[in-house]
Amino acid sequence: MSTSIPTTPYTITSTRTITEPINKVFRAWTEPTHLKNWWGPNGFTNTIHEFDLRPGGKWKLTMHGPDKGNYENEVEFITIEKPTLIYWKRHSQPLFNVLATFEEISPNQTKIIFKMIFDAPKDYETIQKFAPEKNEENFDRLEAELKRMPD
Repeated sequence: MSTSIPTTPYTITSTRTITEPINKVFRAWTEPTHLKNWWGPNGFTNTIHEFDLRPGGKWKLTMHGPDKGNYENEVEFITIEKPTLIYWKRHSQPLFNVLATFEEISPNQTKIIFKMIFDAPKDYETIQKFAPEKNEENFDRLEAELKRMPD
């Protein structure tokens, strides 16, 4: 890994093994035409304003909530290792880093490990109350998008 990934005791980890090839899973995470369809919990839609997948590149999006309006998000990509790792830093509140890793279990099976890494205990304590359940919804939406995607 070209960048050191910080670890803190304030990390939320979600894991899912998906019956799809690693390259297809990585495409779903890195191609805005697919990412916009599944990113976020149930009921959310997305408008992606910028997606520059390279170290130092920005991802700017608006997440449209089903009930409570719009959420502006801006992240900066730190490390990209195709097809095994995406690491980014959020520049919008709440502040945390995200590490997504992809492991080929077999030619048609990929394990995803999604880590939300917080520096501030207060942010971690707030988010950890709902993030694990919402991350599972996100994975469900990813799986649905993968079924719609061509191989």
